[in-house]
Amino acid sequence: MSRVLVVDDDPQLLRALRITLRAAGHDVDTAPDGRTALQRAAAAPDVIVLDLGLPDLDGTEVLAGLRPSYSGPVLVLSARTDSQDKVRALDAGADDYVTKPFDMSELLARLRAALRRGPGEPVDRVVTTEHFTVDLTDRQVTVDGAPVRLTPTEWGLLETLVRQPGRLVGQRQLLQSVWGPAYAKETNYLRVYMAQLRRKLEPDPAHPRYLQTEPGMGYRFTP
Repeated sequence: MSRVLVVDDDPQLLRALRITLRAAGHDVDTAPDGRTALQRAAAAPDVIVLDLGLPDLDGTEVLAGLRPSYSGPVLVLSARTDSQDKVRALDAGADDYVTKPFDMSELLARLRAALRRGPGEPVDRVVTTEHFTVDLTDRQVTVDGAPVRLTPTEWGLLETLVRQPGRLVGQRQLLQSVWGPAYAKETNYLRVYMAQLRRKLEPDPAHPRYLQTEPGMGYRFTP
């Protein structure tokens, strides 16, 4: 049974989430504000579902207080739809972002994905999809068994995503990881190199199955 901490100041939503998550087999704790959340996070829940609009602390402040002492996944649940709010949350340490109003089945699916990753979960050295394979040790990629040559930049981008399967990786994080801090705002780099990767790896680059874009937020590798 996974332990989930839900942080939200809406008592009706807290109640609905508690009922739904318990029905799905989770042990649920709740917190109505940021300070309570930080206290209850000391019990090391398996995953935290966090609203950004809390009465005492902003959600990004709570994230800053959680990281790096809390290493588990944090799924942000918020009515804020502006892309900059989403980027700030991801940069502050969120693993995923679900916008209110939301479909409960989608939230449960995102929660399952976060729990599969878990804190410090080791990544398979060879990641295999239906169409291509990525060998992280030998730094090799094959498509339908045939080797594919990637540039160092393409490899860096793919490796960063593949090491975090299912996780939404923010644009700033990708740029800093692959190009360095001086390139944190060069989002056009991501569009160009992601298009190149898709042409080499995706069965239908115009409708990517594995290397997915979250508009204004970042990218996700879905194996």
